[in-house]
Amino acid sequence: MATTDADGAGEWAGTRLTLDLWHPNCWAIEATGRTDGGVLAHAIYNSPRAESDAPNTVNGLFTAFGDTNAEVEALLDAIRESDRAGNLLELQERFGRARDAPGNVVREFFLEYDPADMVCPTLLEHGFVHSAPVRIEAGREEWQVCFVGERTDIRESLDAVQEAAGAEVSVESMSSSGHGGRTPREQRLDTLTTTQRKVFEHARETGYYEWPREASTRELADDLDVSKTTLLEHLRKAEAKLLDP
Repeated sequence: MATTDADGAGEWAGTRLTLDLWHPNCWAIEATGRTDGGVLAHAIYNSPRAESDAPNTVNGLFTAFGDTNAEVEALLDAIRESDRAGNLLELQERFGRARDAPGNVVREFFLEYDPADMVCPTLLEHGFVHSAPVRIEAGREEWQVCFVGERTDIRESLDAVQEAAGAEVSVESMSSSGHGGRTPREQRLDTLTTTQRKVFEHARETGYYEWPREASTRELADDLDVSKTTLLEHLRKAEAKLLDP
């Protein structure tokens, strides 16, 4: 369902959710489960084959990201090796979204694959409309969605998705909202790598940003079992992304 604001712009009037999701037969889940990098899924479009006996495929625009070039190279190699991934065309230049992508190293690519392996149609069929690029890391997918039905129907709809797609789905967060977009803070947090976000959140929770400080960088490093130099590197990169206007 939708409402209209004073300027006439349409808005979602529903429930926003963050879903942690796994489903079978997914090249991105398999590849990120074997490597340290991650994938953002952006746009998808149809690419029907000319041969009558060949199955239709879809092409998608994706971003591979990681902390280092080696991580991203290993991820792309794992995708190429997957028997569920078709032709991978890496873009020579960054294709937009540069400021929104997580990771210190970012590479965009197009990939051809079987639409039967997609879970998006199943989510949409049961009322879940995705509102941001899907983030895939460590063999799991993070979906930002808006549920367009009644809030009391969410559990039943999630159960239907799990049954239809053979998926595992858990709700990471849920909130009522008049729009499908994410807050500026959430958007900036999404630009952090998993490690950067872990370090930043731990620093915030332990009072590192309080005045006077309630935790030192040495204590943070000890808590996370990393060197002080590594801790500072991740923390400074996270701060730079969060503070960059």
